[in-house]
Amino acid sequence: MSESKKTSKSKPKRSSKDEAQVEGEPAAEVVETDAVSREEYEMLQKQLKESQAKAAENLDGWQRALADFSNYKKRAERDQSVNYQSMKGDIIKRFLPVVDDMERALQNHPDDPWVEGIELIYRKLQGILEAEGVVRIEAENAMFDPNFHEAIAQAPSDDHESGQIIEVVQQGYMLGERVIRPALVRVAE
Repeated sequence: MSESKKTSKSKPKRSSKDEAQVEGEPAAEVVETDAVSREEYEMLQKQLKESQAKAAENLDGWQRALADFSNYKKRAERDQSVNYQSMKGDIIKRFLPVVDDMERALQNHPDDPWVEGIELIYRKLQGILEAEGVVRIEAENAMFDPNFHEAIAQAPSDDHESGQIIEVVQQGYMLGERVIRPALVRVAE
């Protein structure tokens, strides 16, 4: 008996598909004995749809989070740039009275060898301001613009039309598109 068990174990079992092919008949669909019932199939389909919906929801959430993070990074960089420009403008604004004083000193200078040294220092200071992007607001004989000028007085003038700047009392400066100090001017009536 042990020999017959061995021989039966060594023979491979054939499915109905294998038998059909052996006999020369066309292969038919094999019906599994572990077939899924209709209810189980519908339940599995429902679970698949739920899983796909959850995956789509997670993907959408991930994409939104990625977009939010990207927007946050851009906003943080922009805020940092604005803060840097603001601090830079505040520091430069502190040096502008020194520039004004040097200009007044050079306008009324006596004949002294020290004047050349002061002119050299003034040119270096102007070079530094220009390198940082500081631009003087041109106001002489321009029309008054409250965005760039601050009127301290109005005066009648035969040489200027109404609203035109007669005199610049204190120079104004811009850093990029930002006015760090408006020009103080007298305006024709």
